[in-house]
Amino acid sequence: MLKNFQFFSQSAEFRAAEKAVVRLRNAGYQAYFAGGAVRDLLMGRSPSDIDIATSATPDQIHEVFPKTHDSGVSFGVVTIHMDGFLFETATFRKECAYSDGRHPGQTTYTESPQEDVARRDFTINGMMLDPVTGEVLDFVGGLEDLKHGLIRTIGNGEDRFREDALRILRAVRFHARYLFSMAPETEEAAKKLAGNLKLLSAERIKSELEEMLTGPHPDIAFRTLLRIGALNVILPEVAAMDGVAQPPEFHPEGDVFEHTMIMLKMLAHPTPETAWSVLLHDVGKPVTYKIHEDGKIHFYGHEAVGAKMAEDIMQRLRSSRELTETVSSAVENHMRFVNTAQMKRKTLRRLIAEKSFPVTLEVLRVDCASCHGIIRDYVYLLDFLHELRGEPVIPEPLLMGKDLISLGYPAGRSMGEILAELSDLQLEGKLNSREEAIAWLESAHPEKKSQKEKSN
Repeated sequence: MLKNFQFFSQSAEFRAAEKAVVRLRNAGYQAYFAGGAVRDLLMGRSPSDIDIATSATPDQIHEVFPKTHDSGVSFGVVTIHMDGFLFETATFRKECAYSDGRHPGQTTYTESPQEDVARRDFTINGMMLDPVTGEVLDFVGGLEDLKHGLIRTIGNGEDRFREDALRILRAVRFHARYLFSMAPETEEAAKKLAGNLKLLSAERIKSELEEMLTGPHPDIAFRTLLRIGALNVILPEVAAMDGVAQPPEFHPEGDVFEHTMIMLKMLAHPTPETAWSVLLHDVGKPVTYKIHEDGKIHFYGHEAVGAKMAEDIMQRLRSSRELTETVSSAVENHMRFVNTAQMKRKTLRRLIAEKSFPVTLEVLRVDCASCHGIIRDYVYLLDFLHELRGEPVIPEPLLMGKDLISLGYPAGRSMGEILAELSDLQLEGKLNSREEAIAWLESAHPEKKSQKEKSN
């Protein structure tokens, strides 16, 4: 019987999905909850979505429900609209050959839920549930593996990973998310076939990596990717950080990869922007590694080099332009907030005004906390932001070009220089009103007025 079954069965989504199952059965078809929803319910977790498996074909599903849409009809998947919820509903199908390590071949339907389960990835995802009675159909030992916290493929691991190499990344994600162990034979198969990850589209790889980065225990996920040889295939630039030593006086925690893993672990409620920025913030260190003549390790310019590498990586993974620019900017700026107390206010305000600053601030927090533990620059920035509360970081200019022209200053290069100087003084808090700006202008640059104005 399901753990907390009665609790979850009271949710509106569960009841709507159950209603869909009952309607299929009343029409003469088999139907069950399937996949991850069953796993989550058995673990006492609220499922993120509920999928339904049925003996009804797509055409028959369309006949049973007044409102549906095709979401993967070539694979027997139809989305049902029921009481305001959407449920992907898949026809039972047999195991079939995968032509290229990414896409299944011809879809063959079956009446057997057991045959349908045999084609799925892992035992913990291969169970079905009767939502009416709470009975679990387990043909593959999923209950036992769930009990012992094991990620195990259904059938031969090498066969499953050859069919679709993405399952290697899914195994790692489940391992990190639930802190389950990978069965030895499953991990060995993943190691053997990690090279097949190069067959996957960039979009599928990025989606799995992003789920790892923003989910529980991202450090465990990436340590595992490194261990099984997958990281070197999909993110060789990150794998290259492993073993790259750092100056112990600044990084007693270890090499570049270890430092980055600790940072990932320390992230709080990571967004894709912060998680990717942390993962890639030191990606430029391996290629800039130098031992100076004083015997010390240096990474001169690693932030600029890393920013370009981060941009290339994010583009390779088909990321949006906005995400790519944010990550690249955060990587480039993550060293700019050292000794912030000594920065001029104008410099600090301009840095804070950059779009990527909130991400860079979080990178700074975990960067400092993960090594020497000194977060004075982060605290100084928080204090500075508190001081600015309610005030625009970059306020409206006290004077503009048209104002200078009306005061008798000609357009041209000298006007640009005056406006830049005015902006600096305003950001430094030395000029706070239009009247003060005009008074400063008249006193500081009378010589730059046009001859006509001077003669008047």
